[in-house]
Amino acid sequence: MKKILQPAGWARPKGYANGVAARGTVVSVAGMIGWDAEERFASDRLADQARQALANVVAVLAEAGAGPQHIVRMTWYVTDKREYLEQSREIGAAYRELIGDFGVAMTAVQVSALIEDRAKVEIEVTAVVPD
Repeated sequence: MKKILQPAGWARPKGYANGVAARGTVVSVAGMIGWDAEERFASDRLADQARQALANVVAVLAEAGAGPQHIVRMTWYVTDKREYLEQSREIGAAYRELIGDFGVAMTAVQVSALIEDRAKVEIEVTAVVPD
């Protein structure tokens, strides 16, 4: 069971939580990028890559018997902040479809590059499956 941490008097964040407390088995998912299982990119659009990266996160979580509902922390690394903001509606739609829960402590940062040259986003996740 996750508990959202929302200090009294703070404005509610949009699309994430300020903090999350959970107890159970910790599942750490390495940075997932927007390529498929054969390490092929279907698109160079950030929104498309974000959708695939989120699907990859869900697939790795399933290997631990976890699901999106167990995610407590997520870090997004994007190569272009403006592109992220321009495509935020599509990215949000993919997030709602694949993850669903905005009760996740999130950080998003712009980086100059990712290790894979075509990658535009990398998403790292921590999940906790209750005991």
